Amino acid sequence: MNELSQLQGLRGTLRIDFIDSPALRDNALGDPSTRPLAVYTPPGYDPEGSRRYPVLYCLHGYTGDVGALISTRAWETNVVQWIDRLVAEKRMPPAVLAIVDGFTRLGGSQYIDSIHNGDYATYTVRDVIGHVDANYRTIAREGGRAVFGKSSGGFGALHLCFEHPGTFAAFASHSGDTYFRYACLRGFPTAQRVLEEFGSIEKFVLAFEGRPKRPQHFYETIEMLGYASAYSPRAKERWAIDLPWDQATGEIRDDVFARWLAFDPCERVASGRAALERLRLRYLDCGRKDEYALDVGARVFTKRVRELGLDVRHEEFDDDHRNVGYRYEISLPALAEVLDRE
Repeated sequence: MNELSQLQGLRGTLRIDFIDSPALRDNALGDPSTRPLAVYTPPGYDPEGSRRYPVLYCLHGYTGDVGALISTRAWETNVVQWIDRLVAEKRMPPAVLAIVDGFTRLGGSQYIDSIHNGDYATYTVRDVIGHVDANYRTIAREGGRAVFGKSSGGFGALHLCFEHPGTFAAFASHSGDTYFRYACLRGFPTAQRVLEEFGSIEKFVLAFEGRPKRPQHFYETIEMLGYASAYSPRAKERWAIDLPWDQATGEIRDDVFARWLAFDPCERVASGRAALERLRLRYLDCGRKDEYALDVGARVFTKRVRELGLDVRHEEFDDDHRNVGYRYEISLPALAEVLDRE
């Protein structure tokens, strides 16, 4: 057991690998192409042994990164501690956990291939999975992999299953970004006013980065820029992104917002049936007090998938959007149970 595992109080082992991803090189934002990858292996894992394990790929939410997901806090249990506890208590089959880093200068990539951000979907399904399969004793096939995450990580799990069918056998989306007509629109007026005040995206971002403390409306603005960089980039040049509102009046630009909606998991259900059919488990949950109305998005997504004749495990609970990592106690065993084992 290494020092990081001892610090976390783990029975298994947690390591940090670093991956230099060709998919992220020379991106417009100047973000590093070398990224940390946290890999947890369960008790009894022998790198020289014959046993192979399924892998659960964890995607962090907007403003998250690997460091945030493995951090320890008083009275809370992080995702690594959850899987370690569940495996040790024999409440789920042993599995490897891999935590992917998708952070960008604007707060997050949404795990989308973007000419502005870099190709984060390709990085995840090719470079990250390739590294894990090459360096750990994994069941290196579709049936040996699941993907999950919370908030933008939940969106990323859905996106990767739609975009790269045959990569994962199951997903879990906790309070995932869905039904953009509710989830995104609330941030448009705030961002428009702030950017109008600063006069340009670049001036705002530099001011945002230069402040030791930032007001809430700054965070709401950088979030909208992060989404635009993923959903509606215009070119590879820095700040060449299309905003879904008129910068002078604030009027919604339907042509740009349509590009955002093309990524909305609710909108992708009808054309994504073949990808959804491959999955052994489709899991969504959300708190009924979610500040972004993502409980509505989960309901809409679930309804549309069920209308295709496919099963969805959909759960609601009495909470808001924050600090709902305790839901991993339910999703991680459910994912592991449907994956191949040796």
